[in-house]
Amino acid sequence: MSNNQVLNERSLQLLKALVERYIQDGQPVGSRALSKDTELKLSPATIRNVMADLEDMGLIRSPHTSAGRVPTVSGYRLFIDSLLTVKPLDSEELKLLRKNLIAKDNVNDVIGVASRILSDVTRMAGVVTLPKRELVSLRHIEFLPLSNTRVLVIFVTNEQEVHNKILHTSKQFTPAQLQQAANYLNSVYSGLSLAAVRKAVLKELKDAQERMNREMLDAVEMAKLALDPEKSDEDYVLSGETNLMGFSELSDMDRLKELFDAFSQKRGVIHLLDQCLNAEGVQIFIGEESGYHAFEQCSLVTAPYSINEQVVGVLGVIGPTRMAYEKVIPFVDITAKLLGAALNPKT
Repeated sequence: MSNNQVLNERSLQLLKALVERYIQDGQPVGSRALSKDTELKLSPATIRNVMADLEDMGLIRSPHTSAGRVPTVSGYRLFIDSLLTVKPLDSEELKLLRKNLIAKDNVNDVIGVASRILSDVTRMAGVVTLPKRELVSLRHIEFLPLSNTRVLVIFVTNEQEVHNKILHTSKQFTPAQLQQAANYLNSVYSGLSLAAVRKAVLKELKDAQERMNREMLDAVEMAKLALDPEKSDEDYVLSGETNLMGFSELSDMDRLKELFDAFSQKRGVIHLLDQCLNAEGVQIFIGEESGYHAFEQCSLVTAPYSINEQVVGVLGVIGPTRMAYEKVIPFVDITAKLLGAALNPKT
Protein backbone atom coordinates (compact mmCIF):
# COMPACT_ATOMS: atom_id res chain seq x y z
CA MET A 1 0.00 0.00 0.00
CA SER A 2 1.43 3.36 -1.01
CA ASN A 3 1.91 6.27 1.38
CA ASN A 4 -0.85 8.39 -0.13
CA GLN A 5 -3.32 5.51 0.27
CA VAL A 6 -2.80 5.28 4.03
CA LEU A 7 -2.46 9.02 4.67
CA ASN A 8 -5.67 10.93 5.17
CA GLU A 9 -6.36 14.29 3.60
CA ARG A 10 -5.28 16.16 6.72
CA SER A 11 -1.89 14.41 6.77
CA LEU A 12 -1.34 15.01 3.06
CA GLN A 13 -2.14 18.71 3.38
CA LEU A 14 0.22 19.03 6.32
CA LEU A 15 2.99 17.29 4.38
CA LYS A 16 2.37 19.61 1.43
CA ALA A 17 2.51 22.66 3.67
CA LEU A 18 5.68 21.46 5.36
CA VAL A 19 7.50 20.77 2.08
CA GLU A 20 6.44 24.08 0.59
CA ARG A 21 7.51 25.98 3.72
CA TYR A 22 10.87 24.22 3.80
CA ILE A 23 11.50 24.87 0.10
CA GLN A 24 10.69 28.55 0.64
CA ASP A 25 12.67 29.18 3.83
CA GLY A 26 15.31 26.45 3.93
CA GLN A 27 14.77 26.00 7.67
CA PRO A 28 13.31 23.00 9.53
CA VAL A 29 9.58 23.48 9.99
CA GLY A 30 7.95 23.25 13.42
CA SER A 31 4.37 22.59 14.42
CA ARG A 32 3.71 26.19 15.42
CA ALA A 33 4.80 27.49 12.00
CA LEU A 34 2.61 24.88 10.29
CA SER A 35 -0.41 25.84 12.38
CA LYS A 36 -0.10 29.35 10.94
CA ASP A 37 0.62 28.12 7.40
CA THR A 38 -2.27 25.76 6.84
CA GLU A 39 -5.99 26.32 6.54
CA LEU A 40 -6.81 23.30 8.68
CA LYS A 41 -7.02 25.37 11.88
CA LEU A 42 -5.41 22.62 13.95
CA SER A 43 -3.61 23.15 17.20
CA PRO A 44 0.19 22.78 17.36
CA ALA A 45 -0.36 19.69 19.53
CA THR A 46 -2.55 17.99 16.92
CA ILE A 47 -0.07 18.93 14.20
CA ARG A 48 2.75 17.42 16.26
CA ASN A 49 0.85 14.14 16.37
CA VAL A 50 0.38 14.14 12.61
CA MET A 51 4.05 15.02 12.09
CA ALA A 52 5.02 12.09 14.31
CA ASP A 53 3.01 9.81 12.01
CA LEU A 54 4.70 11.31 8.95
CA GLU A 55 8.07 10.76 10.56
CA ASP A 56 7.22 7.14 11.37
CA MET A 57 6.41 6.63 7.70
CA GLY A 58 9.79 8.04 6.66
CA LEU A 59 8.35 11.09 4.92
CA ILE A 60 9.95 13.70 7.19
CA ARG A 61 12.85 13.67 9.60
CA SER A 62 14.28 15.74 12.42
CA PRO A 63 17.78 17.21 11.99
CA HIS A 64 19.95 16.83 15.08
CA THR A 65 20.16 20.56 15.67
CA SER A 66 16.48 21.44 15.43
CA ALA A 67 13.08 20.55 16.80
CA GLY A 68 11.57 21.20 13.37
CA ARG A 69 11.23 18.70 10.54
CA VAL A 70 12.47 18.52 6.95
CA PRO A 71 11.28 16.33 4.06
CA THR A 72 13.06 13.07 3.26
CA VAL A 73 13.57 11.82 -0.29
CA SER A 74 10.36 9.78 0.12
CA GLY A 75 8.55 12.89 1.32
CA TYR A 76 9.71 14.89 -1.68
CA ARG A 77 8.74 12.04 -4.00
CA LEU A 78 5.19 11.86 -2.59
CA PHE A 79 4.94 15.65 -2.77
CA ILE A 80 6.05 15.78 -6.41
CA ASP A 81 4.03 12.81 -7.61
CA SER A 82 0.76 13.54 -5.78
CA LEU A 83 0.61 16.97 -4.17
CA LEU A 84 2.52 19.39 -6.39
CA THR A 85 0.67 22.14 -8.23
CA VAL A 86 2.75 23.12 -11.23
CA LYS A 87 2.79 26.81 -12.08
CA PRO A 88 2.73 28.01 -15.70
CA LEU A 89 5.70 30.01 -16.94
CA ASP A 90 5.34 33.73 -16.60
CA SER A 91 5.25 35.69 -19.82
CA GLU A 92 8.74 37.18 -19.39
CA GLU A 93 10.38 33.76 -19.03
CA LEU A 94 8.53 32.45 -22.07
CA LYS A 95 9.50 35.54 -24.06
CA LEU A 96 13.16 35.06 -23.07
CA LEU A 97 13.08 31.45 -24.24
CA ARG A 98 11.43 32.21 -27.58
CA LYS A 99 13.77 35.10 -28.24
CA ASN A 100 17.00 33.22 -27.55
CA LEU A 101 16.29 29.63 -28.57
CA ILE A 102 16.38 30.16 -32.29
CA ALA A 103 18.08 28.22 -35.07
CA LYS A 104 21.78 28.97 -35.57
CA ASP A 105 24.36 27.65 -38.04
CA ASN A 106 26.27 25.95 -35.23
CA VAL A 107 24.25 23.45 -33.22
CA ASN A 108 26.63 23.80 -30.26
CA ASP A 109 25.79 27.51 -30.05
CA VAL A 110 22.10 26.69 -29.57
CA ILE A 111 22.97 24.06 -26.96
CA GLY A 112 25.11 26.59 -25.09
CA VAL A 113 22.31 29.16 -25.09
CA ALA A 114 19.84 26.60 -23.72
CA SER A 115 22.23 25.64 -20.91
CA ARG A 116 22.79 29.26 -19.91
CA ILE A 117 19.06 30.06 -19.94
CA LEU A 118 18.31 27.08 -17.69
CA SER A 119 20.96 28.31 -15.27
CA ASP A 120 20.12 32.02 -15.41
CA VAL A 121 16.39 31.59 -14.84
CA THR A 122 16.55 28.93 -12.11
CA ARG A 123 19.76 30.24 -10.46
CA MET A 124 20.98 26.65 -10.38
CA ALA A 125 23.07 24.58 -12.80
CA GLY A 126 21.79 24.04 -16.33
CA VAL A 127 22.95 21.03 -18.37
CA VAL A 128 22.26 20.03 -21.97
CA THR A 129 23.69 16.98 -23.68
CA LEU A 130 24.93 17.42 -27.23
CA PRO A 131 22.77 15.60 -29.79
CA LYS A 132 23.86 11.98 -29.92
CA ARG A 133 25.28 11.69 -33.39
CA GLU A 134 24.26 8.07 -33.78
CA LEU A 135 20.59 9.00 -33.28
CA VAL A 136 20.39 11.70 -35.96
CA SER A 137 19.48 10.83 -39.54
CA LEU A 138 21.82 10.66 -42.52
CA ARG A 139 20.62 12.86 -45.37
CA HIS A 140 23.52 12.92 -47.78
CA ILE A 141 27.12 11.76 -48.03
CA GLU A 142 29.96 12.72 -50.39
CA PHE A 143 33.57 11.62 -50.81
CA LEU A 144 36.30 13.88 -52.18
CA PRO A 145 39.80 12.62 -53.09
CA LEU A 146 42.74 14.22 -51.32
CA SER A 147 46.32 12.95 -51.68
CA ASN A 148 47.24 9.27 -52.05
CA THR A 149 44.82 7.19 -49.95
CA ARG A 150 43.29 10.09 -48.06
CA VAL A 151 39.63 10.83 -48.70
CA LEU A 152 37.50 13.64 -47.30
CA VAL A 153 34.01 12.50 -46.36
CA ILE A 154 31.27 15.09 -45.98
CA PHE A 155 27.89 14.04 -44.65
CA VAL A 156 24.77 15.98 -43.80
CA THR A 157 22.46 15.02 -40.95
CA ASN A 158 18.90 16.26 -40.45
CA GLU A 159 19.22 18.50 -43.51
CA GLN A 160 21.00 21.04 -41.35
CA GLU A 161 24.29 19.95 -39.82
CA VAL A 162 27.37 19.27 -41.95
CA HIS A 163 30.12 16.95 -40.69
CA ASN A 164 33.45 16.15 -42.29
CA LYS A 165 36.19 13.67 -41.62
CA ILE A 166 39.41 12.55 -43.31
CA LEU A 167 39.60 8.83 -44.05
CA HIS A 168 42.71 6.77 -44.66
CA THR A 169 41.61 4.08 -47.10
CA SER A 170 43.34 0.84 -48.05
CA LYS A 171 43.81 1.94 -51.66
CA GLN A 172 43.61 5.00 -53.88
CA PHE A 173 40.25 5.91 -55.45
CA THR A 174 39.44 7.98 -58.51
CA PRO A 175 36.86 10.78 -58.30
CA ALA A 176 34.48 8.64 -60.37
CA GLN A 177 34.77 5.71 -57.98
CA LEU A 178 34.13 7.97 -55.00
CA GLN A 179 31.08 9.45 -56.71
CA GLN A 180 29.76 5.97 -57.44
CA ALA A 181 30.28 4.97 -53.81
CA ALA A 182 28.43 8.06 -52.59
CA ASN A 183 25.55 7.46 -55.02
CA TYR A 184 25.16 3.90 -53.75
CA LEU A 185 25.19 4.89 -50.07
CA ASN A 186 22.75 7.78 -50.59
CA SER A 187 20.32 5.55 -52.47
CA VAL A 188 20.38 2.79 -49.84
CA TYR A 189 20.86 4.55 -46.50
CA SER A 190 19.58 8.12 -46.78
CA GLY A 191 16.98 8.84 -44.11
CA LEU A 192 18.20 6.21 -41.65
CA SER A 193 19.79 7.09 -38.31
CA LEU A 194 23.57 6.89 -38.22
CA ALA A 195 23.28 4.02 -35.75
CA ALA A 196 21.03 2.11 -38.17
CA VAL A 197 23.37 2.86 -41.07
CA ARG A 198 26.38 1.63 -39.09
CA LYS A 199 24.55 -1.56 -38.13
CA ALA A 200 23.49 -2.21 -41.71
CA VAL A 201 26.98 -1.51 -43.02
CA LEU A 202 28.57 -3.98 -40.60
CA LYS A 203 26.01 -6.60 -41.58
CA GLU A 204 26.72 -5.99 -45.27
CA LEU A 205 30.43 -6.41 -44.72
CA LYS A 206 29.88 -9.64 -42.82
CA ASP A 207 27.18 -11.33 -44.90
CA ALA A 208 27.17 -9.96 -48.41
CA GLN A 209 30.70 -9.92 -49.74
CA GLU A 210 30.01 -12.67 -52.31
CA ARG A 211 27.00 -10.99 -53.88
CA MET A 212 28.41 -7.45 -53.85
CA ASN A 213 30.65 -6.19 -56.60
CA ARG A 214 33.93 -4.54 -55.74
CA GLU A 215 32.57 -1.01 -56.09
CA MET A 216 29.72 -1.62 -53.69
CA LEU A 217 32.03 -3.30 -51.21
CA ASP A 218 34.40 -0.35 -51.38
CA ALA A 219 31.48 2.01 -50.72
CA VAL A 220 30.35 0.05 -47.68
CA GLU A 221 33.89 -0.12 -46.30
CA MET A 222 34.25 3.65 -46.65
CA ALA A 223 30.88 4.16 -44.97
CA LYS A 224 32.12 2.08 -42.04
CA LEU A 225 35.21 4.28 -41.74
CA ALA A 226 33.17 7.45 -42.02
CA LEU A 227 30.57 6.49 -39.45
CA ASP A 228 32.75 4.87 -36.80
CA PRO A 229 31.80 6.60 -33.54
CA GLU A 230 34.32 9.12 -32.29
CA LYS A 231 35.08 9.65 -28.61
CA SER A 232 34.44 13.20 -27.53
CA ASP A 233 35.10 15.05 -24.30
CA GLU A 234 32.24 17.40 -25.09
CA ASP A 235 29.33 15.20 -24.04
CA TYR A 236 27.29 18.02 -22.53
CA VAL A 237 27.31 21.73 -21.85
CA LEU A 238 27.08 22.75 -18.18
CA SER A 239 26.38 26.30 -17.02
CA GLY A 240 25.99 27.95 -13.64
CA GLU A 241 27.52 25.24 -11.48
CA THR A 242 28.92 27.95 -9.20
CA ASN A 243 25.31 28.93 -8.41
CA LEU A 244 25.15 25.80 -6.28
CA MET A 245 27.65 27.30 -3.85
CA GLY A 246 24.95 29.72 -2.71
CA PHE A 247 22.76 27.00 -1.19
CA SER A 248 23.56 26.29 2.46
CA GLU A 249 22.88 22.54 2.13
CA LEU A 250 25.52 22.31 -0.61
CA SER A 251 28.06 24.77 0.79
CA ASP A 252 30.14 22.23 2.74
CA MET A 253 33.56 22.24 1.06
CA ASP A 254 33.91 18.45 0.96
CA ARG A 255 30.43 18.11 -0.53
CA LEU A 256 31.12 20.82 -3.09
CA LYS A 257 34.42 19.21 -4.06
CA GLU A 258 32.72 15.86 -4.60
CA LEU A 259 29.99 17.50 -6.66
CA PHE A 260 32.40 19.48 -8.83
CA ASP A 261 34.57 16.37 -9.31
CA ALA A 262 31.48 14.58 -10.60
CA PHE A 263 30.86 17.42 -13.07
CA SER A 264 34.50 17.25 -14.19
CA GLN A 265 34.65 13.47 -14.63
CA LYS A 266 31.26 13.52 -16.42
CA ARG A 267 30.68 9.77 -16.30
CA GLY A 268 28.04 9.85 -13.58
CA VAL A 269 26.23 12.85 -15.04
CA ILE A 270 26.17 11.30 -18.52
CA HIS A 271 24.90 8.00 -17.13
CA LEU A 272 22.06 9.79 -15.36
CA LEU A 273 21.14 11.87 -18.39
CA ASP A 274 21.29 8.84 -20.70
CA GLN A 275 18.68 7.15 -18.48
CA CYS A 276 16.33 9.99 -19.40
CA LEU A 277 16.63 9.53 -23.18
CA ASN A 278 13.73 7.09 -23.28
CA ALA A 279 11.59 8.88 -20.71
CA GLU A 280 8.33 10.48 -21.76
CA GLY A 281 8.37 14.08 -20.64
CA VAL A 282 9.98 15.33 -17.45
CA GLN A 283 11.91 12.91 -15.25
CA ILE A 284 13.15 13.75 -11.76
CA PHE A 285 15.91 12.20 -9.64
CA ILE A 286 15.70 13.24 -5.99
CA GLY A 287 18.78 12.86 -3.80
CA GLU A 288 19.83 9.24 -3.42
CA GLU A 289 17.51 8.16 -6.26
CA SER A 290 20.35 9.10 -8.62
CA GLY A 291 22.49 6.28 -7.28
CA TYR A 292 25.50 8.62 -7.00
CA HIS A 293 26.84 9.76 -3.64
CA ALA A 294 27.86 13.14 -5.06
CA PHE A 295 24.22 13.94 -5.83
CA GLU A 296 22.66 12.82 -2.54
CA GLN A 297 21.79 16.42 -1.62
CA CYS A 298 20.75 17.33 -5.18
CA SER A 299 17.79 16.88 -7.46
CA LEU A 300 18.01 16.59 -11.24
CA VAL A 301 14.98 17.63 -13.28
CA THR A 302 15.29 16.56 -16.93
CA ALA A 303 13.39 16.37 -20.20
CA PRO A 304 14.41 14.88 -23.57
CA TYR A 305 14.56 16.95 -26.74
CA SER A 306 13.98 15.72 -30.27
CA ILE A 307 15.05 16.31 -33.85
CA ASN A 308 12.77 14.98 -36.60
CA GLU A 309 10.63 13.33 -33.89
CA GLN A 310 13.67 11.34 -32.76
CA VAL A 311 14.96 11.90 -29.22
CA VAL A 312 18.63 12.86 -29.53
CA GLY A 313 19.49 14.47 -26.20
CA VAL A 314 18.43 15.55 -22.73
CA LEU A 315 18.49 18.83 -20.85
CA GLY A 316 17.91 19.61 -17.22
CA VAL A 317 18.50 21.56 -14.06
CA ILE A 318 20.69 20.40 -11.18
CA GLY A 319 20.09 21.96 -7.78
CA PRO A 320 19.42 21.18 -4.14
CA THR A 321 16.56 18.85 -3.26
CA ARG A 322 15.01 21.98 -1.79
CA MET A 323 14.13 23.51 -5.16
CA ALA A 324 10.97 25.17 -6.41
CA TYR A 325 9.74 22.13 -8.36
CA GLU A 326 6.47 23.83 -9.31
CA LYS A 327 8.48 26.35 -11.36
CA VAL A 328 11.47 24.25 -12.46
CA ILE A 329 9.46 21.35 -13.92
CA PRO A 330 7.42 23.38 -16.46
CA PHE A 331 10.45 25.50 -17.31
CA VAL A 332 12.57 22.44 -18.14
CA ASP A 333 9.69 20.94 -20.13
CA ILE A 334 9.08 23.96 -22.35
CA THR A 335 12.82 24.58 -22.80
CA ALA A 336 13.22 21.04 -24.16
CA LYS A 337 10.38 21.59 -26.63
CA LEU A 338 11.72 24.94 -27.82
CA LEU A 339 15.29 23.59 -28.12
CA GLY A 340 14.01 20.76 -30.29
CA ALA A 341 12.12 23.28 -32.45
CA ALA A 342 15.28 25.38 -32.86
CA LEU A 343 17.31 22.35 -33.92
CA ASN A 344 14.77 20.88 -36.30
CA PRO A 345 15.37 21.43 -40.01
CA LYS A 346 13.17 24.07 -41.54
CA THR A 347 11.18 23.04 -44.59
